[in-house]
Amino acid sequence: MTKISPSEITPEHVFLNRRAFMAAAGVAAGSLALAACAPSLGTGSSVPAADAEPALAAALGPDVLPEALAYADPYASTDADELGDPLNKFQEITNYNNYYEFSTNKESVAGEAEGFNPYPWQVEVTGLVNNPMTLDLDDLYKRYPQEERIYRLRCVEAWSMVIPWVGFPISALLKDADPTSAAQYVSFVTVLRPDEMRGQRSSILEWPYQEGLRLDEAMHPLAILATGMYGKPLTNQQGAPIRLIVPWKYGFKSGKSIVRIELTDTIPATTWNTAAPNEYGF
Repeated sequence: MTKISPSEITPEHVFLNRRAFMAAAGVAAGSLALAACAPSLGTGSSVPAADAEPALAAALGPDVLPEALAYADPYASTDADELGDPLNKFQEITNYNNYYEFSTNKESVAGEAEGFNPYPWQVEVTGLVNNPMTLDLDDLYKRYPQEERIYRLRCVEAWSMVIPWVGFPISALLKDADPTSAAQYVSFVTVLRPDEMRGQRSSILEWPYQEGLRLDEAMHPLAILATGMYGKPLTNQQGAPIRLIVPWKYGFKSGKSIVRIELTDTIPATTWNTAAPNEYGF
């Protein structure tokens, strides 16, 4: 099996200091679902298998699903990534999730997310752009061809998954928005619904969850907005209906259930940098 290179391994002090921060916030370290995971082309250990069915949206979704998201059963074009590591099973991926908005227990997120309704949905693209937009899912599906991207999701808790995402490059959307010459950063703001997301009723983090990238990072062809996985729309516990995936970044950079994308000329506030500025830079 191919090994993760030393540059890919989380420094011990980052792992331990994150646990210390969460413990100080009043959460038992043993129950934490650390958010600092990263899609990567490296390898690592897989997660425990799960048998429960994934949470499904109660309401109807878009008018027409694109072909890449319309499979009746979980589908991927291959059974392994480019390094030969097998894809994790659909049930594993949908029952072992880091999503503090619902729970700090990875194996509880799917159940807690059942009451979340991701439809209808709109994403606002605003800030330093010449063409601000508000797009619903039908708009996104029609404008941007959905394609499969197989990335390894890697977390600091020493587990990882190989996931066949479906989505489109962020750069396509940003080009349509036409950033002004002053734009340097991109802020991603996620949904705030404490009535549907029980974790947002706690003060463990400031809500809504926010992250950001430099504009050149967001324009990289590997960075995508994911709308599905295994040929099906994202489940609630995965960040339905649209989330960020940045292969070379830790998972705390990949916000879920995004509602606003804002271009700025200054570094935007981000959730973990606000919570622990000595440990988390931009």
